[in-house]
Amino acid sequence: MSNVYTIVVVDDHPLFREGVARSLNEADFFEVVGECGCAEDAFDLVETHLPDIVCLDISMPGGGINAARRINATFPTVKIVMLTVSEADENVSDALEAGASGYILKGIGAAQLVEALSSVASGQSYISPDLAVRLLTVATNNTTKKPEHPIDNLTRREEQILQLVANGLSNKEVGAALDLQEKTIKHYMTNILQKLHVRNRVEAALLARDRGLSDSV
Repeated sequence: MSNVYTIVVVDDHPLFREGVARSLNEADFFEVVGECGCAEDAFDLVETHLPDIVCLDISMPGGGINAARRINATFPTVKIVMLTVSEADENVSDALEAGASGYILKGIGAAQLVEALSSVASGQSYISPDLAVRLLTVATNNTTKKPEHPIDNLTRREEQILQLVANGLSNKEVGAALDLQEKTIKHYMTNILQKLHVRNRVEAALLARDRGLSDSV
């Protein structure tokens, strides 16, 4: 490979960070142009060097995901790779949504790291194989699930209140039925309307009837 790709390495553990930088500098086609241990310094280094790739840890001061979002928004040409111990699905999803092109687990060997970063540098995406299989499984399962009804997001108390409203009771009457103050019911109704994404209690009642909540208390 004739190109030399510049990299900024960000991790709050100096020994690990230095080891990664050393491994990359020993490869013929990478040059580490900056190292640091927090999100704020990561942004400054990217702004200064405009590297081809920035490697970010997730668990560092300022947060790697936050750094990824900021870098991606300001320097979209810089490819972002998360280099982390976290295998949590939400971290992988958040990183990809933040603009990361790669998600690599820290247990990877030096040769594999160079190979993964080479893929990202050439315009491809890379996710550690075990995580990729799991994400694919989750995505497949999600496409086969029945779409969630808005009312499923309500708490049991909110369902009770909505059910009474759908049966034609006023806020005052609902409060009396549940031994709650009328102003408390108003607060609940405001929250219910927001959760259901409807404009008024009539539309909420229609959703409740569609869900079968208006038959009995």
